[in-house]
Amino acid sequence: MPRPMWSGSISFGLVNIPVKLYNAVKKKSIHFNQLRKSDGCRIRLKKVCPSDGAEVPAENIVKGYEVSPDQYVVVTSEELEAIQPKNARAIAIEDFVKLDQIDPLFYDSCYYLTPDKGAGKAYSLLLAAMQKTSKVAIARVVMRNKEYLTAIRPLGKALALSTMHFADEVIAADQLDELPTDIPEPDKKELAMAEQLIESLSTDFEPAKYHDQYHEQVMAMLEKKAEGQTIISKPEIKEGGKVIDLMAALEASISAIKTKSDTKPSKQGKTAATSGRKRASAQ
Repeated sequence: MPRPMWSGSISFGLVNIPVKLYNAVKKKSIHFNQLRKSDGCRIRLKKVCPSDGAEVPAENIVKGYEVSPDQYVVVTSEELEAIQPKNARAIAIEDFVKLDQIDPLFYDSCYYLTPDKGAGKAYSLLLAAMQKTSKVAIARVVMRNKEYLTAIRPLGKALALSTMHFADEVIAADQLDELPTDIPEPDKKELAMAEQLIESLSTDFEPAKYHDQYHEQVMAMLEKKAEGQTIISKPEIKEGGKVIDLMAALEASISAIKTKSDTKPSKQGKTAATSGRKRASAQ
């Protein structure tokens, strides 16, 4: 059962809506420990001062900000708390915007907002109003001693909150040196073939059909090794540099997709085959 990671309130004009914040994503990651090769003993990392090699206990460690090479200003927890915004438990809505005006580059982590005790009516009102107006709320919130810009949007029966990057944190594409400066007009035939290829690959987005294949392969390997099986690495296939005929590659891609779709049994055929099996089993 998910547990709330933060509680506070949504500040909506003069309306205050107590809410709880839940993680909307459960990230899958594989953690490896460092071991001594000779006997498998786990290695522990120590905090050591490089000037004298002495281990430094946690109570003797302070925060420092480097202002110039090897020159630091020390900051205490009390000093940071003194300048923390007073509304640290409030999600302050500043604006409402259209969803398509927010570039996905700005999104970071996703969460769910649920109403706290006695806030169901006000929460439902905000949810319904945002659904009706098709607007997204832009708000600020302080969590873990950091201020976040957030986007709050309706998602079914819940409000979803996405933390966002500030504008000065996002790198504009025109800052990239590798982008070509003179882009020629695409060949009309090649453009038509590229559009046809895109249409051939177009479908509805179904998140469940995509899997983290690398994660699955690593877990399968670890399970086999835990059972004592020997893992044999596949030789890497190196491809030489080839000059690509763009038109030929597009035509071959479309042909391959057509062949693949032709070999797939149609929904009608599947239904007929299923019905036939059912009739046979009934007899």
